[in-house]
Amino acid sequence: MSVSALSPTRLPGSLSGLLQVAALLGLLLLLLKAAQLYLHRQWLLRALQQFPCPPFHWLLGHSREFQMNQELQQILKWVEKFPRACPHWIGGNKVRVQLYDPDYMKVILGRSDPKSRGSYTFVAPWIGYGLLLLNGQPWFQHRRMLTPAFHYDILKPYVGLMVDSVQIMLDKWEQLVSQDSSLEVFQDISLMTLDTIMKCAFSYQGSVQLDSRNSQSYIQAVGDLNNLVFARVRNIFHQSDTIYRLSPEGRLSHRACQLAHEHTDRVIQQRKAQLQQEGELEKVRKKRRLDFLDVLLFAKMENGSSLSDQDLRAEVDTFMFEGHDTTASGISWIFYALATHPEHQHRCREEIQGLLGDGASITWEHLDQMPYTTMCIKEAMRLYPPVPAISRDLSSPVTFPDGRSLPKGFTVTLSIYGLHHNPNVWPNPEVFDPSRFTPGSARHSHAFLPFSGGARNCIGKQFAMNELKVAVALTLLRFELLPDPTRIPKPTARLVLKSNNGIHLRLRKLQ
Repeated sequence: MSVSALSPTRLPGSLSGLLQVAALLGLLLLLLKAAQLYLHRQWLLRALQQFPCPPFHWLLGHSREFQMNQELQQILKWVEKFPRACPHWIGGNKVRVQLYDPDYMKVILGRSDPKSRGSYTFVAPWIGYGLLLLNGQPWFQHRRMLTPAFHYDILKPYVGLMVDSVQIMLDKWEQLVSQDSSLEVFQDISLMTLDTIMKCAFSYQGSVQLDSRNSQSYIQAVGDLNNLVFARVRNIFHQSDTIYRLSPEGRLSHRACQLAHEHTDRVIQQRKAQLQQEGELEKVRKKRRLDFLDVLLFAKMENGSSLSDQDLRAEVDTFMFEGHDTTASGISWIFYALATHPEHQHRCREEIQGLLGDGASITWEHLDQMPYTTMCIKEAMRLYPPVPAISRDLSSPVTFPDGRSLPKGFTVTLSIYGLHHNPNVWPNPEVFDPSRFTPGSARHSHAFLPFSGGARNCIGKQFAMNELKVAVALTLLRFELLPDPTRIPKPTARLVLKSNNGIHLRLRKLQ
């Protein structure tokens, strides 16, 4: 009887042959991928011939220059050498073009390019696809739907709620501080701005500053997510969702997202419960303009298909984060700027005392009557922009005013921090000089972008400016702000501008 081809004596040889074929196929695929990467790199290098940059490692790019908490310092060096734009190689085959010039910014912000798929995608598990992350027609529909929630008729009564929240924080500070004692202010300011956005936009009853157990965990989750998203963007091994989910950082991110979502879900459910109370629904329906959360809830109630629960939660997550964290950053850095420039702090205080006296509280009508304080607020936001950078993916080729161009598919990063510190745009950019913002002074339309620009500018910028003015005015009436020379803040780039060692100030109660 002949031996079968499938007999055990033939298996080792067959297995060996299969392994050889598999190894050969694997090698071919590897070579194909290497060739693909090489050709893509050559395309990138050709496309960037007009944009010089510092030398970079063939595999690591500029990662050695851009350490975790040194990015802003590196940007300042690059702005001096390359004042318009500079490629930033994240790896050997991945690059973004950083822009620092107002003419370049104007071109990009005048287009309709989508948000960058890279960095912004990593934020999606946290805030979902709301106004910040949406693109195209869905973004336009949501923007049009939400714009009435920021009409001045809505913003006007918010000033009183802002005053209440700031006064609670200042009362707390009076109890905490002794003469010239130092205090880390960012955490308290974050809680205050969360209190404000909860009362104004989400119809929250009470104060999260007085019962802060749940809110403290939310603020901690936001801080963790800021760090985790920023670190993930710069970690080549964490670009894959699968690998990231299995990592310790991925598990921490998942838990922080859960905490953030628990907070926003609770806010939505509480408002829905309020609307079920007798007469409440009809009272809200009769209002000429609706608050932010009511706009979302009524859009769903009027047409169930127009706004899904997922869309609603995404907008609440987006505005809960953006409505408190960016403003907290702005206020904290403004306080630090005034603390380190006492002559300007004194002028602001004199202006506010002349406007309000000793006992009167600030109202809507006062907000446009403090020009010097507004100048100081803007100059502090120039030095310390709350959002240090935004990114776009080019959906079509672009040519800049100086003739240089980039093809479709490139990612451009609009470095607001670099723009605001560009000596070609702002002479002596590190000097705190509020006179730059004297009413009527001439400057490029895109030289100052604390709230971005173009069609996708910050929808809540007027809300934010009102809150900044209220916080500064009321604080300067009760405290003198002084720096803590032993703990100087170190600005660090995150989704929102932070200090990696906190913002410590000495508070001296005014008599």
